Amino acid sequence: MTWFSDPAAVARYAEGPVRLVPGFESLQRMATLLLRETVPATGKVLVLGAGGGLELKKFADSQPEWQFVGVDPSAEMLKLAEATLGQLMARVQLHEGYIDTAPEGPFDAATSLLTLHFIPAEERLQTLKELWRRLSPGAPLIAAHHSFPQSSPEEKARWLKRYAAYAVDSGVPAEDAQRAITAISSHLPVLSPNDDEALLREAGFEGVELFYAGFSFKGWIAYKPA
Repeated sequence: MTWFSDPAAVARYAEGPVRLVPGFESLQRMATLLLRETVPATGKVLVLGAGGGLELKKFADSQPEWQFVGVDPSAEMLKLAEATLGQLMARVQLHEGYIDTAPEGPFDAATSLLTLHFIPAEERLQTLKELWRRLSPGAPLIAAHHSFPQSSPEEKARWLKRYAAYAVDSGVPAEDAQRAITAISSHLPVLSPNDDEALLREAGFEGVELFYAGFSFKGWIAYKPA
């Protein structure tokens, strides 16, 4: 999206998730705890959609010996990640591009927070397969993004209105919130939770579990078979 190439917009990025994603800080905290369940003390984690560096900083602060590879298609967002991480960059490698830009691994875990909803279903499946291929046996993938039921226009509108209501309640001007749901409705290839889970399984993951739900956002953990 062109927004992620706009330096002024990128500079304000850190304000967005906290105001737009219900329980954003708790989502990061839960993702960290889930990673700790299986990632060894000296483990290596692949972060897809690493621009901004928010989850990288959370993970790196939590575990002082973990190493990270972050991938993002936006050069501006990767610059922001470097600034966010500061001295923590000593344990992070950043790659501009998509999943095929990432090293082969194997990695002890992978995450993709607030990213996969930008990718159409066909490409999303391929992305998930490439993530699966780069993981060690038994390693988890943690993914969270827009995902809500939309079997009818009314149902889709109801969930988007809830997203907008949360944004307004967080201090976002009502006209900006309305523009956001119009953009999501028109441009984001959002899937239903059932379809998201089906894609994870089709990509080869097992043990798919929902661990987070915040209005229009959902989050799962899934595992590469051991």
